[in-house]
Amino acid sequence: MIPSLAPAPPQLRFRKVLLKVSGEVLMGDTPYGIDMNTVDGVARDVAEIVKLGVELCLVIGGGNIFRGLSGAAKGMDRTSADYMGMLATVMNALAMQNALERRGVDTRVQSAIPMAQVCEPYIRRRAVRHLEKGRVVIFAAGTGNPFFTTDTAAALRAAEMGCDALMKGTSVDGVYTADPKRDPTALRYDRLSYLEVLSQDLKVMDASAISLMRESGIPIVVFSIRRPGALVDVMLGRGVHTVITETPLAAV
Repeated sequence: MIPSLAPAPPQLRFRKVLLKVSGEVLMGDTPYGIDMNTVDGVARDVAEIVKLGVELCLVIGGGNIFRGLSGAAKGMDRTSADYMGMLATVMNALAMQNALERRGVDTRVQSAIPMAQVCEPYIRRRAVRHLEKGRVVIFAAGTGNPFFTTDTAAALRAAEMGCDALMKGTSVDGVYTADPKRDPTALRYDRLSYLEVLSQDLKVMDASAISLMRESGIPIVVFSIRRPGALVDVMLGRGVHTVITETPLAAV
């Protein structure tokens, strides 16, 4: 097992972070579902961060699984469909827990929807204690309420845990003026303010998540989790990424 937390090296930008990974990332090159090679790649990067002494928690979306269920969800009421999505995040959390523990990382899954035979219920003080002991905590089932996205759940948990930053791991290496997969002329922002993201309707996270991070003063760092080693680079102030904080004027 990975030993207790060592003092964080001075070059680290943050001491405690929440990593939000979109469910679509875990599909790898498959149309939907969980690609365990991709999960293992994310787990490898997380393990490297933990070894550096960072307290790290995770929120994983459920889009990779729910995409396969979307046909069945057509015609369902929004509440039922959202609960299906929450259960998908629990499956992703258990897959990530398995990958991390195979790498010697002590891990706990906490669910906002109680399911005692599968994982712990979400209890803030217990989660804080797990982090203090060097364990990675994976928060599953969103906020436990319909009509809220996993982005909002990530922002909420980051605030509750007193994180120094919310790391948003996506399929692209930052925030762009347009979708770079569809528009080859799209330009990447180096820095943005929360208000710029909201006023320009940039599709980074939903508005409630951005607003909560603004109120909490927690920066958002957007980077590509698909590139091996990208998480470590961002934590050390290297690599390509976008930082969202209170004051910067949009710079492309």
